Amino acid sequence: MARRFDAGYYFSEGFHSIFTHGFMSFAAVCMIVACLLIMGSFSLVAVNLNDMLGDLEDENQLAVYIDDSYTEEQARALEEELKAVPNVTNMTFVTRAEALDTYQQSHNNVELFEDLPDDVFRDRYYVHIADIAQMAQTKANLEQVEGVGDVVAAVEIAEGFVLVRNIATGVALVLVGILLVISLFIIANTIKLATFYRREEIAIMKLCGATDGFIQWPFVVEGLILGLTGALVAFFVQWGLYQLVGKVIIQGNGLSLVTMIGYTTLIPTILPVFCGVGALIGVGGSLLAIRKFLQV
Repeated sequence: MARRFDAGYYFSEGFHSIFTHGFMSFAAVCMIVACLLIMGSFSLVAVNLNDMLGDLEDENQLAVYIDDSYTEEQARALEEELKAVPNVTNMTFVTRAEALDTYQQSHNNVELFEDLPDDVFRDRYYVHIADIAQMAQTKANLEQVEGVGDVVAAVEIAEGFVLVRNIATGVALVLVGILLVISLFIIANTIKLATFYRREEIAIMKLCGATDGFIQWPFVVEGLILGLTGALVAFFVQWGLYQLVGKVIIQGNGLSLVTMIGYTTLIPTILPVFCGVGALIGVGGSLLAIRKFLQV
């Protein structure tokens, strides 16, 4: 009963099986949606934390104070040596007079500081770094440069952001792995129940010479359709939930401490991932389910 590959026949059989076992198919799609929503939510949290961390890296800077005994010319001469420190991207030099002027402008009672001499402040560099996770090491390296009197950096805050980012990413990866296994198990058992009612038909087809591939393909198509359907439903539900959470954050985020990436900018990544995972769950579950009944 071996026959050539007939996509129309396989899709017809796959669709027919879905509607024949409508409740089980609906349950399978719901489980796929639930699993993808959980995986997607944690992944989006990790992505947004990474983006916020990137913004912090762009805005964060270390203040490198030059030794009091150095003249302005000597302080400026340290620029190339400071730029050579690993993880340093760029820097801005601020003279003592500029530092004093900035300090006066940031306080209301300017008169109190008018008579302050320039040498109260020190020449300094404001240094930007590439990787905020390496801030502590970068700070230590900058302190080793001869002529640097002190380096001020918010190391604890940076480490806190990195820790939160790593935890969120780790949790997301673990959940993705666990839920992927659970989803495969659920869809495999769902299709296995449907297959159980056709076990005699499968046995007869095997005895008549049907190949394993000919028998498997309709079930693979069924799993693929269920997986893609669940993925598309999860994608749009995730979109709605993301927008809702975004509005809540905007309304309660007066200081703009938390930012969110627009969902539309993530569509080129989210949609293929959802469809890929959904298809993997559907097809993988189908192959796991049908394997037992092919042993006639």
